[in-house]
Amino acid sequence: AITALPAAIPTGKVLQVVAATTSTEVSNTATTYIDSGLTASITPSSTSSKVLVIVQQVIGKNNGNTWCDVNLLRDSTTLASMKSVSYTASTQANYIGIGSGFSYLDAPSSTSSLTFKTEFRNVTASGQVKAQQDASTSMITLMEIAG
Repeated sequence: AITALPAAIPTGKVLQVVAATTSTEVSNTATTYIDSGLTASITPSSTSSKVLVIVQQVIGKNNGNTWCDVNLLRDSTTLASMKSVSYTASTQANYIGIGSGFSYLDAPSSTSSLTFKTEFRNVTASGQVKAQQDASTSMITLMEIAG
């Protein structure tokens, strides 16, 4: 059962936390964005709430002189873009490990279910770029913050 929140919840309090992981490897040889497989959904309790998104993702190039661009999306809306992830100007394999991550504070003004995910592309279409290389684990955490 869902109950109403007390009227006097101070702003800045964490109201709920949703976390998800994936270790399914996804490869991209094209310049078009594809889903990385990292996704989570949350339903804010108030339109004044914010959602803090924290991503820790294994992503990088397998070979070729290329690099990755990564987008964070809420449903079909791109919220943020991380450019030139894993750039080294080398044809060698180069993976960014579990410490590669970012955060984003969203203000969706919604009480509907929201899905957050990442997508990535191979900037030059040379070689491959991969998410969750060798079944490494990537993580996404969503925190509803009282607004």
